[in-house]
Amino acid sequence: MATMILRGKELIRINKQKNCIEYSISEGRTWYSRYSGSTCGTFYDLFDNGKEILCCCSKGIYYSVTDGRTWYSRYTGSTCGTFEQLNSDGKNLLATTSKGLFYSPNEGRSWYRR
Repeated sequence: MATMILRGKELIRINKQKNCIEYSISEGRTWYSRYSGSTCGTFYDLFDNGKEILCCCSKGIYYSVTDGRTWYSRYTGSTCGTFEQLNSDGKNLLATTSKGLFYSPNEGRSWYRR
């Protein structure tokens, strides 16, 4: 699981112990809190999707266009189970979930069994 991504000059990570998003501008020597709300539930995985960051959370797929400062719900359906990890094949988003492998052709708005 990607609990840390490089985005521009920042490292952005999930702090699993505090269940928050943190960032570093010192190559990981010092970390600062960026988001510590509970709207998303528990953070599991981060994915850099170009113009946005996607996150697998206990409440579904969430996205941020502010480098993790704010998060918005993208998909909260229960058909796929719990999202654990995201990736891409260059065309679709791919997700490992508690119910198997799924893909999304529309940036995570809808999901289909692979």
